[in-house]
Amino acid sequence: MATGRSYKLNAGISIPALGLGTWQSPDAEVYTAVLTALEVGYKHIDSAFCYGNEQPVGKAIADSPVAREDIFLTTKLWSTYHSRVAEALDLSLKNLGTDYVDLYLMHWPVPMNPAGNHPMFPTRADGSRDLVAEADWDFVKTWAEMQKLLGTGKVKAIGVCNFSIHNLEILLKAPTTTVVPAVNQCEMHPYLPQFKLFEYCAAKGIHMTAYSPLGSTSAPLQDEAVVQKVAEANGKSAAQVLISWGIQRGASVIPKSVTPSRIEANFQDFVVADADMAALDAISKTTTKRVVSPAWGVKIFHDE
Repeated sequence: MATGRSYKLNAGISIPALGLGTWQSPDAEVYTAVLTALEVGYKHIDSAFCYGNEQPVGKAIADSPVAREDIFLTTKLWSTYHSRVAEALDLSLKNLGTDYVDLYLMHWPVPMNPAGNHPMFPTRADGSRDLVAEADWDFVKTWAEMQKLLGTGKVKAIGVCNFSIHNLEILLKAPTTTVVPAVNQCEMHPYLPQFKLFEYCAAKGIHMTAYSPLGSTSAPLQDEAVVQKVAEANGKSAAQVLISWGIQRGASVIPKSVTPSRIEANFQDFVVADADMAALDAISKTTTKRVVSPAWGVKIFHDE
């Protein structure tokens, strides 16, 4: 099923429904993971400057027999580069060894000090994150700079990550915003189904990509009784159930794995029965959990 499902973005291009996530994947492992995924049939690879592994991701793409134009490649603008968008993109393109990415995302709606005590995670004396004052720079200004990239041929679409309805409203209402984000990539799984955000984005023509679609080791979603029941009834794994649930809702999903057998198994999505979809939707009525919630020092997730 995965090879046959994709979604049309408002930028006019299509994003494959299933991709390989590469967060927290060490260099040697991510190289093999990307090669394996492309061999299995994946056409969607998700990366980010902040992950620190763009180079092996790009090398795997280059070493794969799959043509670059047949791969949907995403990378992300890191928070210390909000006022240096063009520079950041060029750094990522150099790392990836490609002259364009299909999708370029603002990783977080939080600009950090570009000249702080660390190039990626600058901190203040008290240990808190060294953020740029909103009066000096904000994500609306960042987006205005990202919009300029569309005329360079270096990106096919631009979008955001970790944007709440609150922040999307600010962005969309800004007079400098002339392009609606093609994608909002957010944490999304049955513990955090993001019903309101999903509905809002759909109404605005913004596609949602789900990261951490399987939960994580700190959120044992695959052991949930409902997930296990659906898996057993369909002869599928818990991961296949969760991936299929996300895709069937209309999201693209990017499960991360460096294990070849899991990468292959994750590519085997299926059609989930309506009753099972409803049961999976209902998990959040009794259990809710957000896995990724960095201590930014400012409110990010306004919708909870």
